[in-house]
Amino acid sequence: MKTKIPIAEPLLGVEELNNVIEAVKSGWVSSKGKFIPEFEEEFAQYCGIRHGVATSSGTAALHLALTALGIGKDDEVIVPTLTFIATANAVRYTGAKPVFVDSHPDYWCIDPEKIEEAITPKTKAIIPVHLYGHPCDMGIIIDITRRHSLYVIEDAAEAHGAKHKGKKVGSFGDISCFSFYGNKIITTGEGGMCLTNDEELAERIRILRDHGMNPNKKYWHDVIGFNYRMTNLQAAVGVAQLHKLDEFISRKREIAQIYSSLLKDIAGIILPREMPWAKHVYWMYSILIEDNFREGRDELIEKLGANGIETRPLFYPVHSMPPYRNNQRFTVAEQLSRKGLSLPSSVTLRQKDIEYIVQQILFH
Repeated sequence: MKTKIPIAEPLLGVEELNNVIEAVKSGWVSSKGKFIPEFEEEFAQYCGIRHGVATSSGTAALHLALTALGIGKDDEVIVPTLTFIATANAVRYTGAKPVFVDSHPDYWCIDPEKIEEAITPKTKAIIPVHLYGHPCDMGIIIDITRRHSLYVIEDAAEAHGAKHKGKKVGSFGDISCFSFYGNKIITTGEGGMCLTNDEELAERIRILRDHGMNPNKKYWHDVIGFNYRMTNLQAAVGVAQLHKLDEFISRKREIAQIYSSLLKDIAGIILPREMPWAKHVYWMYSILIEDNFREGRDELIEKLGANGIETRPLFYPVHSMPPYRNNQRFTVAEQLSRKGLSLPSSVTLRQKDIEYIVQQILFH
């Protein structure tokens, strides 16, 4: 059956279209134009940070952040094993080694109680990932990194607007990184951003983003850089999307409440938790299918797909995949990955869509 309820789709309107038309008419369609600095400034301000540097993707943002902090060969960077693989790949791009840590069983992000045992004399940074829209416990993480003099690079690709104790994610790290891919809470199609309060770091990221070119001497390159720039067309979409972000978050939370009210008390289904110190933005509404549910997770995915409902398993733990495979066991992440299922989570979902999805989950 053809998919009629996608896992995620963007909501684009006349505001985005008008901005893109303005950018096209201006002639500035590449990496210069008024929408790029506007998007950088407004998104940084939204997160409570001084400087924003727009990038071509969230992965590029992570790579730039690591490089700007001088992380490279023989260094180690702590990352959760339960994350999209880009987090670990960006570490590898620099020549450094990702060191994996297990997940917290309640909210699935990196378990802060297991971080210190992963720290070695080679550890230079940690990348906490705010997974599926739930923030990491940044208070504990910041305390650990201060004791050990480590950099913090927040991976907030999936958590625009999420909060830890009332403070937005992306405002804790030395640098934070966001993604605006098409399935994210707000989108520029492809795209990302680095945020930092450090003016010198922001300038370094800008230089690295633009081939390492000296900003005061055209076509003079002091360092090896990258072509990680966002286009004015993408930023035009981003500016319009940003103005809707709080509305999108409110709708995401409403959708989560509807799912939870319909799925609560169902034997074999574990609902996502929101910790007392957290504001969850539910990038994806993800559940766990326990062994006592009447059918397995993979069978449920197949059945829902046959009924026009697109779903996704949770990420595979990075340590289990060929480029990073090792003999370590991370039992919480492995169990979450085996049992986890993300349900359609678009802001465009209607009440009747959610009821249909739940009906198909519960239908024997």
